[in-house]
Amino acid sequence: MKQYNITVNGVSYEVEVEEVGTVAGGVTTPPAPSGVTTPPAPSGVTTPQAPKAAPSGVTTPQAPAGSGSVTSPMPGTIVDVKVAVGDSVNAGDVLVILEAMKMENEIMAPAAGKVVSIGANKGASVNSGDVLVVIG
Repeated sequence: MKQYNITVNGVSYEVEVEEVGTVAGGVTTPPAPSGVTTPPAPSGVTTPQAPKAAPSGVTTPQAPAGSGSVTSPMPGTIVDVKVAVGDSVNAGDVLVILEAMKMENEIMAPAAGKVVSIGANKGASVNSGDVLVVIG
């Protein structure tokens, strides 16, 4: 065991660290702290926790599967609609310009097809998940 004095945020701590042996290949593992004490958190303070990941294989649907709907990825305002009903589009073509957080975002066609309907007009406010364009 090795003893160390450590100061964190002006508070001094005496800690003991146990030296760990080597593992295969001669690589030494980092020492594991032992006997380390930490001061209690002030009352009313909570420790932030990482968000829980969704179970594998679970997705959040934004539009019905196979519908060809292009949805808004975030809330914002429609600055321009670049297509009209009946237009043919290729994958990657710009369909709509969406302003969010003072930035203009190009919403592109995910696949080739024909514009069946347009769900947003220039100047309209949209929410995340709102259908902007349907490609058939």
